[in-house]
Amino acid sequence: MTLATKITLVRLALIPLYAWLASRYGTSVSAGQPDEPLRLAAMAVFLTAGLSDALDGWIARRFNQHSALGRVLDPLADKFLMLTALIVLCVSPWSAQHKVPIWFAGLVVLRDVLSSLAAWAIWHRHGRVRISPHWTGKVATVLQLLALGWVMLQLHFPPSWIVMPAAGLFTFASGMCYIAEGYRQFRHGPPPP
Repeated sequence: MTLATKITLVRLALIPLYAWLASRYGTSVSAGQPDEPLRLAAMAVFLTAGLSDALDGWIARRFNQHSALGRVLDPLADKFLMLTALIVLCVSPWSAQHKVPIWFAGLVVLRDVLSSLAAWAIWHRHGRVRISPHWTGKVATVLQLLALGWVMLQLHFPPSWIVMPAAGLFTFASGMCYIAEGYRQFRHGPPPP
């Protein structure tokens, strides 16, 4: 097992720790006694997990530590971290002003589920699938991370009526792009590698 894959496994292990810390902080907020050390710990775990993504990618490229297991686990770890944060911050808001709206969490989850089902259907029909990131997906990911950071840092600018709709708009647009490409690949097969 490569070092890059071991770092990815550590990232996977940090996800339930983040969920526990974040939900415990949400509980303390609901009780009217916000436990700030819990919030800081949750943010530190989330940041560590995020930075480990960059680290394992750099190690894999720099030391040629690419592996089949790493190619599967790395994107799964990223998706699980993002989805866990979205769901926990939706169910357990950190303050009255700082929460992930249910429509936003639902939109992100729906896009990811539909993308996964489409990839499976294409692979099942053609024996392979070509997943190419679209620029709208990259912008959506950045805006989703900024929205999560906005909630966790409890920022007041920009206002929530800008942060969540902007991330939601690009999440929806990227979903439409992936659906169109998935439909094309399902009908005609993926392009050659």
